[in-house]
Amino acid sequence: MNVEYFISKRIVTAKENKNVFSRPIIRLTISAIALSVAVMLISLSVLDGFQSEISEKIVSLGSHIQISSVQKLDSYTQTPLRITDSLTKTIHNNPEIISSEKVIHDFGLVKTKDDFLGINLKGVSSSYTNMMMKSYIKEGVIASSDSSILVSENIANKLKLSVSDKINVYFPSKNKDKIKVRPFWVSGIFSTSMSEFDETLAFVNLEKLQKIKGWETDEVSVLEIKVNNFESVNKTSEELAISLPDFYNKRVSSIKELYPQIFDWLKLQDMNVLIIIILMLVVSVVNIVSSLLILILEKTKFIGILKSFGTTNWSIRKVFLYNSMYLVTKGLLWGNAIAFSLLFIQYKFQIIKLDEDTYYMSTIPVSFNFNDFIFLNISTLLVCLMMMILPTIVITKISAVKAIRFQ
Repeated sequence: MNVEYFISKRIVTAKENKNVFSRPIIRLTISAIALSVAVMLISLSVLDGFQSEISEKIVSLGSHIQISSVQKLDSYTQTPLRITDSLTKTIHNNPEIISSEKVIHDFGLVKTKDDFLGINLKGVSSSYTNMMMKSYIKEGVIASSDSSILVSENIANKLKLSVSDKINVYFPSKNKDKIKVRPFWVSGIFSTSMSEFDETLAFVNLEKLQKIKGWETDEVSVLEIKVNNFESVNKTSEELAISLPDFYNKRVSSIKELYPQIFDWLKLQDMNVLIIIILMLVVSVVNIVSSLLILILEKTKFIGILKSFGTTNWSIRKVFLYNSMYLVTKGLLWGNAIAFSLLFIQYKFQIIKLDEDTYYMSTIPVSFNFNDFIFLNISTLLVCLMMMILPTIVITKISAVKAIRFQ
């Protein structure tokens, strides 16, 4: 048996140690480490959940990569993107691409009896709306016919619309003297909790919008693409742009390029969590170092006895390192138990609410990334271990004779 470990275990479990001065300090140290670890794990989990949910919302409404013609897409004079066989083949041959979806963007003016509002129309296939918008439907159903329209909750509130209401949408035309008017029936109302999309966005049938614009079936505003790896979406976007036929006539943009302000904001959250983790590590280290010094001071006579038996300084230091490792491990276990309990409660019951207008979601999201959790636990353990080596140097300065006389 490891002698140092055996002695350390005796120090921890001995009955006479339960009434010593260091006992409450050790308990305080374990509590501080547990709370620090819990805060770090919760912060990391909430950050991962927050970033994942925001990213998923943006991607579900805008895809990972968008291919369009070079001309701007916010004008009725836009040049459509033609879906050719060579373009389709290039996309399908890219191993990083999962799927592609045809989309048409247009601007329209909705007029009711009492009010009017400019909206951004997105023409998509029925499979797109079923897959992407199902979780955001607040009322009604997803558009099922050519004349159905799925409007945001914001539009419905401003125009006082309900499901099954009829609205007239006015479309601009190349001929400025003519305006196209088309009737639509509200099939459903959705809300993504993101003002960038909920402000004026509405979904209609792709073929319907193609007919209104006078486009062919192979002409669209944008080809939306989903990829395997979100982290390398910019790299995939660049590679795709170079490989496209007539690439100089096409614009290829990643989701991070289309919404830089949102992703820059998400990066700032990384820094906030990093600061929290560093502060909690400092708290853990300060507590374990302090308790170790107090423990060494309290066991000075014991150290002297060990030295008188010929025990080396390093062996004695290992005794106290084992002792401190026990405290850190106990703190880690309690910290993980607290963190996972609170995270599970939030995940299951969504107790803590958020302001949707500010945070784009109604409750605090949590994510259980066990690789990150394991890494954080191991990192905390190693940092504490390295910092614990320093205070044990005091043991080398203790004289055996003086230590035995020490009271």
